Amino acid sequence: MAKPKRVTAGVLLIGDELLSGRTRDVNLQEIATFLAPLGIAVAEARIVSDEADRIVMALNALRTSCTYVFTTGGIGPTHDDITADAVAAAFGVSIDVRDDALAVIEDWYSRSKTPLTESRKRMARIPDGASLVTNPVTGAPGFQIGNVFVMAGVPKIMRGMLEDVAHRLEGGAVTHAITVSAGGLREGDLAEALRTLQAGTLEVSIGSYPFFIETRDGAPRRGTNLVARSTDQGALNSAGEALMQIVRDAGGEPVLEDGAKR
Repeated sequence: MAKPKRVTAGVLLIGDELLSGRTRDVNLQEIATFLAPLGIAVAEARIVSDEADRIVMALNALRTSCTYVFTTGGIGPTHDDITADAVAAAFGVSIDVRDDALAVIEDWYSRSKTPLTESRKRMARIPDGASLVTNPVTGAPGFQIGNVFVMAGVPKIMRGMLEDVAHRLEGGAVTHAITVSAGGLREGDLAEALRTLQAGTLEVSIGSYPFFIETRDGAPRRGTNLVARSTDQGALNSAGEALMQIVRDAGGEPVLEDGAKR
């Protein structure tokens, strides 16, 4: 049987505001959630400042190691929006205001009765050879060049742009997951058995994640969630059964994520 095709994505989050803590990133989770059903797994994510050299270096690293790359941030109208220029530099192409992008922006601002300033025209600067990515929220387009998709940093806008990206992607095998909750058990109670299971189940990725929940009386309730992931549904089901048995052997009662018990 042929090995399932692995398709990966890199995410490059751009902006000083992310590194300073002023803005909390939600785009990585949004992109990963969007790509998962398409059979594309996020393999790496980086956050870089609004510095051209750092953007170019990170982008070149990601686009050579991942099937696709998604950048967010830095394509607005202000002086510190330098992502488009950095992407052009990474690909070694020129960049300027492009007629098709400008027409989109002119139409959008005309319909919204908003002045089209020179600063706003900057958002029509597109690297040579790139194709536009539709922005249904604010009009100003993103773009695709090679295996790189350049999108806005505002989550609502970025999410809207993803709708014009899906049809351009070639997905791989979809990764499925099973979660078994082991209330009252710590990671150390399960570690050795999990190590043995993982060593004998290479087609499944197994992880453990402790949780702490404060009950109504203020007493903490703790436990461990065991998560198995695989593109092989049969192997995944077998691993799920094994995880539940590990919990039972440790004196716990396994609970599936949806609340069902076995």
